[in-house]
Amino acid sequence: MRLVIKIGTSTLSHPTGHPNIRHIENFCKVVSDIKNSGNEVIIVSSGAVSMGRGKAGVENSGNSLAMKQALAAIGQSELMYTYDKYFGEYNHTVAQLLLTASSFIDAQQYENFISTMNKLLELNVIPIINENDTVATQELKIGDNDTLSARVAVSVSADLLILLTDIDGLFTADPNKDPNATLLTQVNEITPEIEAIAGGASSKVGTGGMATKIEAAKIAMEDGCDMVIANGKNPAVLYDILEGKQVGTKFTGEKRN
Repeated sequence: MRLVIKIGTSTLSHPTGHPNIRHIENFCKVVSDIKNSGNEVIIVSSGAVSMGRGKAGVENSGNSLAMKQALAAIGQSELMYTYDKYFGEYNHTVAQLLLTASSFIDAQQYENFISTMNKLLELNVIPIINENDTVATQELKIGDNDTLSARVAVSVSADLLILLTDIDGLFTADPNKDPNATLLTQVNEITPEIEAIAGGASSKVGTGGMATKIEAAKIAMEDGCDMVIANGKNPAVLYDILEGKQVGTKFTGEKRN
């Protein structure tokens, strides 16, 4: 299978902004094992700005766009160093790709992106993708890594998109506020009702809430790519997903011809 796995900021770092070493190490171990079994894996990783805050000792609020872009530049190197370290322990090579909206809009840039991705996968490398926050303007900004991961999944004809987040999936209401909220295990169509129950961000350190995940599901499903939202606290959940077990919320795409 060709998998795109998006991992969120709250799974990668502590609220302090410093790396959650245990989670990152476990994630790299499980992904390495999944690759060893013959799957192709592409990672869309959040966490650069948060890790930059931790590295620079900057508080988590009230920063200008210039500050956030500077923190992204600091944190991106920290993030890639960490991935390189832990994937290297399992004999896997990583590569960094930083994209903007124009990477998908401009024909030449898009062609170059696809060509590079195909070559990296051919070389058995794990591409690690993030938005280029240090240069993205409002016009060039994708906005969130849920949308980015869906665009990547569609572009590379992935079989499955997995969003690892800090909640168990899509609920009928916000489970942090409504004790009667129940988990939706299967979604075959994005209806107005589904869109209505998608709330805001549940994490204080991430940029995407459930609404962005529903938008990602739309993009993936329309192209025939299935998507799963699952809790990334224990990365071993990836094994269960690939084995077809009921985990989180699965969005079933229209099957490609």
